[in-house]
Amino acid sequence: MGDELDKIFDSFDKNSIFKDKSFLQSNYTPNDIPHREKEIQQIASILAPVLRGEKTSNLFLYGNTGTGKTLSIFKVQEALEKRMQRNSDSKFELKIQYLNCKLKQVADTEYRILAEIIKQLGGEVPATGLPTQAVYSKFIEMIEGKKQLVVLILDEVDQLVKKISNNFLYNLTRLNSELSRSQISLVGISNDLTFLENIDPRVKSSLSEEEIVFSPYNALQIQDILVKRVGGAFKSGVLEGGVVAKCAAYAARESGDARRALDLLRVAGELAERAGEKKVTIKHIDEAKGKIERDKILDLVSNHPRQFQTVLNSIISISEEKKGYPFFTGEVYSHYQRFCRQYKVEPLTQRRVGDIIQEFDMLGILNVRVISKGRGGRMREIKLGLSDPLLEKVKEVISLGLSYA
Repeated sequence: MGDELDKIFDSFDKNSIFKDKSFLQSNYTPNDIPHREKEIQQIASILAPVLRGEKTSNLFLYGNTGTGKTLSIFKVQEALEKRMQRNSDSKFELKIQYLNCKLKQVADTEYRILAEIIKQLGGEVPATGLPTQAVYSKFIEMIEGKKQLVVLILDEVDQLVKKISNNFLYNLTRLNSELSRSQISLVGISNDLTFLENIDPRVKSSLSEEEIVFSPYNALQIQDILVKRVGGAFKSGVLEGGVVAKCAAYAARESGDARRALDLLRVAGELAERAGEKKVTIKHIDEAKGKIERDKILDLVSNHPRQFQTVLNSIISISEEKKGYPFFTGEVYSHYQRFCRQYKVEPLTQRRVGDIIQEFDMLGILNVRVISKGRGGRMREIKLGLSDPLLEKVKEVISLGLSYA
């Protein structure tokens, strides 16, 4: 066995595919962000007053995954911080803090998200044990300690509202009325363009937001983004002709997601490397697409709130009882209520569960078909759309998610 492992490690020592894989990874920040110049200028114009110590309008950035929202706000953040460093005689401080609201154990309760923001500002509160109001008091105390402007960037802000409620956003905006030396501005980032339409009108009014929508990239734009990365990522001559165009076409056809195209290229390169091949071909792109789709579903299930996992658990349970035959939405709700009691989850309405079923259908986890029953109306027939190996992995993810308190 040792010799076999050495052979594998030796083959990777002789890597002939990658020059620097980090160029294709999601945490890589390029110097230039192609095709987002207009959006970056808009963000800069809205946030520029912070350089004078003025609170800005709350800003929301919308667009599909991989359309450059987070990269763009990071670019403006970097420029603002550099400008503030040059203004050494400034009478106030500018703090720009980023938080990904999709992270478990960070943004799944009001207490934890406040604790994380306090930690980023240099303070500390215990992981649990204090009343939430005491954590708010600590937050205010930290901000009021000196004259400063705090800009909170809340990525995946719609996930925060699903996990906690929209009262948290309302409370944050209302804190400004209690502050005398400092002010808070919010930048929300969301993949859901209808996010603010579905929140409490009182909360929406308090946000007084400005919005920028990031359109999906087209195939030529994605190809341009890939071309700027492949020179740094791959060794010369390893990409077969048409590979970059194929990646761009796949991503543009699905959602205009540049991140997905970069993932496709990276995974294709890894598959070629593992096979000991010298070139990344169209065949590797097709294989990478299948692998990413499987991993994407597992990631979606893992990061959805417990309510979503409970609904999916109910659907899987019925599907196994029916031995793979179709079933109807009414059956799902009775199972769902049982699992809510079992896992101590507050049940949603039957209508909301129906909406979640539709979301799973759009994600490709389910196949939903509307059937006419004549005078009996119409019913939605459901069939699970996961292969057996993937289903087992999904069940493991749900089991972990539902057992986590």
